[in-house]
Amino acid sequence: MTESELYKNLGSLTKSKDQWEENIPYVASLLSSDSAKIKAKTLWLLGEMGLKFPLAIKDSVRTIAAFCDSAEPFLRERAVNALGRIGRGCYSSVEPYWDSLFRFAHDEEASVRLAFIWASENIATNTPDPYNDYMSLFAELLHDRDDRVRMEAPEMFRVLGKRRPEFVEPYLDLLRNIAETDSNRVVRIHCLGAVRATERQ
Repeated sequence: MTESELYKNLGSLTKSKDQWEENIPYVASLLSSDSAKIKAKTLWLLGEMGLKFPLAIKDSVRTIAAFCDSAEPFLRERAVNALGRIGRGCYSSVEPYWDSLFRFAHDEEASVRLAFIWASENIATNTPDPYNDYMSLFAELLHDRDDRVRMEAPEMFRVLGKRRPEFVEPYLDLLRNIAETDSNRVVRIHCLGAVRATERQ
């Protein structure tokens, strides 16, 4: 099968959720492909499969996590995001790799830092408690040099504000200040959303 045919096949499988569980081993086998494009698509699909079938994906998590060390930023990004989706479905599946995800808060590529925030939001949705000691790191990301990262960083505070408002309360003044003064409209809106989500609890 050519790269384009295989990519199209993965696209079709993406839409056929009723076939996901039985196809997890097949999809995972594609991580050994020579094509970075196929590996990236595979990592994304395994993340979605892992959210829906977290127990069925367990045997593939180690292989997925290995891509976090890829020299290719796109593959690091996809691997981090996949671990976040799987961790949302079952935290214990990604717990052995959870600590190592925090290095990506300082990755040289903004897309990887962004993926780290997304992954953290996903995991924190159902497993918020482990993030208690890491709030200052997410506060740093509110001042990231990349606007996309700064727009997403407040969303972690919103997710946790709904579940563990006490984690966010020490940062409410900072969030309010950014909501009033930041030059980026989306950053302001998201910071205000985090404040309101926390105060409602």
